[in-house]
Amino acid sequence: MKQVFVDLRPWNKELAIVALESGADGVITESAVPVRELGRILVIAPDGDLVLDKDIREMTIESTDDQALAMAAARSGRIIVHTPDWTIIPLENLVACGENVIAAVTNMKEAKQALTVLEKGVAGVLVKTTDPDLIRNIAKLAQAGSTGQQLHNICITAVKPAGMGERVCVDTCSLMVDGEGMLVGNTSSGFFLVHAETLTNPYVAPRPFRVNAGGVHAYLQITGGKTAYLADLKAGDRVNIVHGNGSSREATVGRVKIERRPLFLVEAEFEGQKLSVILQNAETIRLVRPDYSAVSVTSLKPGDIVLGSVESGGRHFGMAIDETIIEK
Repeated sequence: MKQVFVDLRPWNKELAIVALESGADGVITESAVPVRELGRILVIAPDGDLVLDKDIREMTIESTDDQALAMAAARSGRIIVHTPDWTIIPLENLVACGENVIAAVTNMKEAKQALTVLEKGVAGVLVKTTDPDLIRNIAKLAQAGSTGQQLHNICITAVKPAGMGERVCVDTCSLMVDGEGMLVGNTSSGFFLVHAETLTNPYVAPRPFRVNAGGVHAYLQITGGKTAYLADLKAGDRVNIVHGNGSSREATVGRVKIERRPLFLVEAEFEGQKLSVILQNAETIRLVRPDYSAVSVTSLKPGDIVLGSVESGGRHFGMAIDETIIEK
């Protein structure tokens, strides 16, 4: 998820409160003391969590020479970039240098441009305004997530019992809707979109904050393009919620439940690549069809088409790497 910082220079208590209540990631101020009196948030200040020109650079671009300096800085660390006119200094040049750029913006148009340039956008924006509503709206824009998750139509090849084992329910601090879930797989190169428990059934009430994600060994796609083992998740971790249309947003884990249950092995194929996942054998566990509807694992059969994500290469400590790795 993109980050939102609020410029509180000069100090403005009202805007500081709005930044906290809107879920901003941090603020820049001349002193961390008044911010600390209001709540906990990352503060960029001489006495803050990060210090300008030490932990993060702040630069103004007014010429091509300035741009060259900023591009060099972006390759080695985080920078905050100001410019009188973003149409003169293209953000594309900075974004292409790395994911360390925070762009100063003064209106919604600039924020949208900065967060979407080159389809991935800058790492975040620094909001410079005296308008509380603009802070709220830009925070909502950043928190709405992206549409960059590429999903594929994968074909089910087998569904069979897999004995007993520990499976993981991921309970988030967000309410999911029909068509949303999490990407889970037995390997780091193939993931199934496992539907959230948003649907009503005769046996249990909906739990729209929950994804019954699968076996403890499985990989889950989380934020920053990384993966995590389901067994390693804990309260406070950040995970990705993905919709069948490819949009995604971040959520905070509130609780993880690990319980022993009967399991299913679900196998599928996409363009010759095999992928699989182990899920609980229960009617309430569902995958997502291409029309974003949910299909229970208990009714899956070979030939059914569901949504998933297929990658190449491998992963090391959750990070994607360009390496040949065989996983079965």
